[in-house]
Amino acid sequence: MMYKPPFSVTPHIFALSQSISHALGILEGEKLDAEPIKLRRENNIKTIQSSLAIEGNTLSLEQVTALFEGKRVLGPKKDIIEVQNAILLYEKFNQLNPISMHDFLYAHGLLMKNLIQDNGKWREGNVGIFKGHIVAHLAPAAKRVPPLMKDLFEFIKKDKETPWLLKACIFHYELEFIHPFMDGNGRMGRLWQQLLLAKENPIFKFITVEELIKENQKGYYKVLAQCDNEGSSTKFIEFSLSIILTALESYRKNTSVNLRDAKTRLQYAKKTLQERWFSRKEYMDIFKDISTSTASRDLKFGIDDGVLENKGEKNQVLYCYL
Repeated sequence: MMYKPPFSVTPHIFALSQSISHALGILEGEKLDAEPIKLRRENNIKTIQSSLAIEGNTLSLEQVTALFEGKRVLGPKKDIIEVQNAILLYEKFNQLNPISMHDFLYAHGLLMKNLIQDNGKWREGNVGIFKGHIVAHLAPAAKRVPPLMKDLFEFIKKDKETPWLLKACIFHYELEFIHPFMDGNGRMGRLWQQLLLAKENPIFKFITVEELIKENQKGYYKVLAQCDNEGSSTKFIEFSLSIILTALESYRKNTSVNLRDAKTRLQYAKKTLQERWFSRKEYMDIFKDISTSTASRDLKFGIDDGVLENKGEKNQVLYCYL
């Protein structure tokens, strides 16, 4: 019988999943000003800097950018090696198979090269995570790591009932609980979550959640500990989904939409504004680069074309999709 990690789908998880699906639907097919390669590079830099900063790396976003560009920077040798390794690994993002345990070990080997002796290998010693002098988490015995990781990958591969969105969160928590490596577990958990999210939707190749995790580190570690106590990843799934939803909303808000004409802009805006009355300003909030006169022409076109109806006068005019 296939192993299934302990978790439950709460109403909050269901609601967050629905909101994420809606956000992905809005972003689907969106035409962006930024070239995908440029966008991916910028987000890789933020992802690497944020993920390593969570683990204590001191290099700034500017220093990580410089290393991306092949420049020399001043900083602790260990921190520089961590960034250089991460850059090489994230360059192979599209080549990594998230359901392959072989690729998982290969990725850890690259990530921790010249940092630990047993990079790319399961730990052989027992480990505990301390907060001060208190043991915050006692990981499973080293001899249990290979079968536990095999079970986890079997679940990721073979379970057909759990969506990839949830699998990504479950894998991240279970990895931190098993703690299969002597070092690099947090970095691997966040990387592999992103890879698994890309199975849900390719747009996650361009969207990073690490920045938000870094901003809420206390909450991140608190929910990991709470799940340890409860013996279930449910709370971590809720935490992760809320972070993912915020990342999607931020991505859409901060990325310009470049649509060519009134008809396509009206079709795009419908995803957000349908089934309610909205103002010209709300329409312009979606297309930050269009002028007031362009927005007015779009809305008039919508009325003339039978797409919209309106009510009110002058500055109080509201619109609604038919």
